[in-house]
Amino acid sequence: MQDGLPERVLIVDDEAPIREVLELSVADLGYAVQTAAHGEAALAACETFGPGIVLTDIKMPGMDGIELLKRIKAAWPDIEVIMVSGHGDMELAIKSLQLEAMDFITKPVRDELLVNALKRASEKIAMRRQLREHTQNLERIVKEKSARLVELERQLAVGQVVEGLSTAMRSLAAAFEEGPSYFNELPCFISIHNRYLEIVAANQLCKTRLGDLVGHHSWEAYADRAGSGNACPVWQTIETGKAQRSRERLRDKDGQEIPVIVHTAPILNQDGQVELVVELSVDVSEVNRLQEELRAAREKWQRLFDAVPATIAVVDREFRIVDANRRFRQDFGETRGGEACRCHDLFGHRDHPCEACPVAETFEDGLSHESETVVATRSGAQRHVLIQTAPVRNEAGEIDQVMEIATDITQIRQLQDHLASLGLMLGSMSHGVKGLLTSLDGGVYKVEAGLRRENDAKVREGWGIVRDKIARIRKMVLDILYYAKSREPERVRVDAAAFARDLAEVAGAKAASRGVQCIVDIAPGAGQIAMDETAMHSALVNFLENAVDACAEAAHQQQVPPAEKAVRLHVADVDGQLAFEIVDNGVGMDQHTREKMFTLFFSSKGSRGTGLGLFISNQIVAQHGGRILVESEPDHGSRIVITLPRGGSAGERA
Repeated sequence: MQDGLPERVLIVDDEAPIREVLELSVADLGYAVQTAAHGEAALAACETFGPGIVLTDIKMPGMDGIELLKRIKAAWPDIEVIMVSGHGDMELAIKSLQLEAMDFITKPVRDELLVNALKRASEKIAMRRQLREHTQNLERIVKEKSARLVELERQLAVGQVVEGLSTAMRSLAAAFEEGPSYFNELPCFISIHNRYLEIVAANQLCKTRLGDLVGHHSWEAYADRAGSGNACPVWQTIETGKAQRSRERLRDKDGQEIPVIVHTAPILNQDGQVELVVELSVDVSEVNRLQEELRAAREKWQRLFDAVPATIAVVDREFRIVDANRRFRQDFGETRGGEACRCHDLFGHRDHPCEACPVAETFEDGLSHESETVVATRSGAQRHVLIQTAPVRNEAGEIDQVMEIATDITQIRQLQDHLASLGLMLGSMSHGVKGLLTSLDGGVYKVEAGLRRENDAKVREGWGIVRDKIARIRKMVLDILYYAKSREPERVRVDAAAFARDLAEVAGAKAASRGVQCIVDIAPGAGQIAMDETAMHSALVNFLENAVDACAEAAHQQQVPPAEKAVRLHVADVDGQLAFEIVDNGVGMDQHTREKMFTLFFSSKGSRGTGLGLFISNQIVAQHGGRILVESEPDHGSRIVITLPRGGSAGERA
């Protein structure tokens, strides 16, 4: 909602019945709704209707939903787009999310999915507006208070030149007694005292607020001094012959105290002795009030920033973090000052700015930008964050800093990753099921033919095929449940040496095709281990094949001679657990790649990788209670150790 008005939603679909149903459902949820039958009409509606959310079908004639998403994000990056498809195509879903779509739902649209998608989009829009308003209000308040404080400090600066005017004070004192008009124009208390601590002249402001003090003793104007031995500023000037500056409290003619800064300067006679003292007092009660208001405002906004459930950092043009809120300091530590406190060093562990850095883009065009990335906290925890930036301008209107706000969306992305991996698994397995059903039809045909001909041999042959295919279908269904419900692995006792040799044989075929040696080393006493053999076999083959690719790439870049390319698999018992150590002399990985290598859809191979293999392998190892150690440096190869508990009792392990 904006200014009490409902959020505007634009529905785009080429089918009129679907548009009408969605329009009724969304309007019933309290949103302002408008519809469009195709992409061109939707772009025109974005100009006139100004929606905050666009709900669009993907499959449409002419301009499809993907092209519409690109054009909306290019022209109106703050509009949140929810993609709708009746095909459940995960490639389209992934492409939509990569193009900054807010969400992806399938037809027929379920009410709870629609409500949740619109709610998340509205909350994201509301948070962006609130942060923008907070930033603007803070800039306005700080600018107003600073301007007022500067003005009052200019008044205080008058006293700093008093000492330098002492040579001209004799003539000014004489003019003062004759009725000087320029002293009466000054916004401060001015009085002249003789060497006997008597007030001999005062300006009009002094007389108006403090009373007519001419002829009174110098200390009588002060609220907390009495008697000639009170060390008042005039007395100190006469005693030392030097100018004085101090904070005092005067008492006005109504008995109220006035906080002031007092400046005194001596006027010397021809013998070099103090003859007169000029006293100038500036009322700082307004300065004190403004300073207190400014301090309170700063504390208020600091508390607000510290209470925001997101990390906030202020970055300068050198990408140094100059300030941060409490959440940021908890996650990344104290970061003020120093070369090590650059945002790309903390977030990406890089010595240079990240690609498509939103902070750099904001410095360049002065606009807010968004991006998503994975960062590692100082404790090593990985977080998927949505980064938003806003410019911070100085008094001249120039951008000298950028505010960077990172919202933790790890749980949302974990759910999306799980759903995406499940969909991809179902898609790949559907082809396998289709083949099995074809084979099953063949077995059924043989059974029926044998029954018709009373041929027991053909019946047994057909029934054997049926039983085998049913068993394979059962195994495939359990694999689907493994990813869909995170079921416990089906652990069986496996001989570790035989398992390792089988791994090397499978990976060795790919290694041989790419000219890479595959060496297996099994230490004595490897023994047995309880594990899901099929799942763990798939996981470890992923690591071995990646090592083969790294060696082949190193040889291509001439980092390693082709004859020396090698992947080594070492299997051994380590403190009662079974360790699979995979070592290669390939291209290696930097810290950014190491931290993201188990993230869904992340791949260092570009278009040659899907970003699924290591994500699934990591899940399988975690299901078995295992650990993965990764050691790697660019151009120095990699070492990966997968350690698995053996399972079972001590007697079984022996």
